[in-house]
Amino acid sequence: MRYPMKLNAPLKDYLWGGTRLRDEYGKQTALPIVAESWELACHRDGKSVIANGAVAGETLEAWLARAGQEMLGRNAARFSYFPLLIKLIDAHDNLSVQVHPDDDYALRAAGEYGKTEMWYIADAAPGAEIIYGFAREITRAEFHQRIADGSLLDVVRRVPAARGDVFFIPAGTLHAIGRGILICEIQQNSNTTYRVYDYGRIGADGRPRDLHLAQALDVTCLTPAAMQTERGMAEELCGGARIRLLAACDYFTVHHLALEGACSLAAGDDSFCCITMLAGSAVLRWTGAPLTVQKGESVFLPAGLGAYTLEGAAELILSKV
Repeated sequence: MRYPMKLNAPLKDYLWGGTRLRDEYGKQTALPIVAESWELACHRDGKSVIANGAVAGETLEAWLARAGQEMLGRNAARFSYFPLLIKLIDAHDNLSVQVHPDDDYALRAAGEYGKTEMWYIADAAPGAEIIYGFAREITRAEFHQRIADGSLLDVVRRVPAARGDVFFIPAGTLHAIGRGILICEIQQNSNTTYRVYDYGRIGADGRPRDLHLAQALDVTCLTPAAMQTERGMAEELCGGARIRLLAACDYFTVHHLALEGACSLAAGDDSFCCITMLAGSAVLRWTGAPLTVQKGESVFLPAGLGAYTLEGAAELILSKV
């Protein structure tokens, strides 16, 4: 059974999070803070639950196991399990400086894919910035020493971040989201993270949070990464929507849509799609009953769903493999 599926997201209360996902994006929770909302998730650490229709209440992962590979499309057949994880992230405070391994290392060390990711900056406070790799090339010995003596931030590259910016972050790139930034993150379906620097913060257990120095030394690229970011990207018109391509790689393809009116799209046999609503609202019209989608909601569109129309005034991210 194919139909547009609204998803209820697992929520994470990491200590650096804020309240915007609850207060502005409509996440229903008793958690005092919501750092991350896993909008599309079929992972052991969090699973999306279908919120509407005939299979409401079932996890997306369980439904896909019954419905079969054709619901994911041809492009997903090359992956051994569900390929994407999509998050909304509210960085009320600085995230740790961290790095993710590539597929080969992660599969050997953690039994899951590595993590290449993309950030769309949905909002940013004045003066907000991210960390993206190193400002200059360093040696493994210097990297180790600076982690040990707490001087790592002296050699990282700091990049201003503003609403609408896009950053593509390959596995192996040292990085961190700075305070005051809210992002939509599209990534490989992995939760393997190696924390390198954490500002001396204390975890819920009253102890400094763990660092993963040996693994970070193994996987971090020590030369300045060719920063892959886009500003002022070309837009194409599709009816009442301005569409721009944010990222296209082996793992995902992501578009941004600014909707003012109606836009005709399709979920073909090549890939499932996920709509993540960042602002406004839209009505999704297809062969079945129309579905209203609001800010902070996400919808899974099975591969082969066919033609559909979005109508309204909204900002959204459209992701596929």
